[in-house]
Amino acid sequence: MRKKYPTDLSKREWARIEKHFRVSYKKGGRPPKYSKCEIVNAILYILGTGCQWRYLPHDFPPWKAVHEQFRRWKKQGIFEKMNYDITKYSRSKMGSRAHA
Repeated sequence: MRKKYPTDLSKREWARIEKHFRVSYKKGGRPPKYSKCEIVNAILYILGTGCQWRYLPHDFPPWKAVHEQFRRWKKQGIFEKMNYDITKYSRSKMGSRAHA
C-alpha cells in the first residue's frame, strides 16, 4: 500500500469519473498491470504539484507507464468528456444548466 497524497481521489470521486476510463481491451490481451485509479492519481499528482514526469514518486506506477496512458487518454478525448460530465453534475447540484 502506498502513501496517500493530497491530490489523490477519494473513493466517491473515483466512482464519479470511473466510467470515463472503462476502455475495452482486445480478446486475449493482457490485463492492465496498474489500476486506472492509480494512473489517474499519479496524473493528478503531476498536475497538482507541477512535478516533472521523471520525478513522480516511486510509490506510484512508473512514470513512463503513467505518461503513456495520459497521452492515450488525452488523444481519446477522455479528459474533455470527464470535465464536461463533472461540470454538468456540479451545475445540476447548484441548480443551473451545464453548457457544452
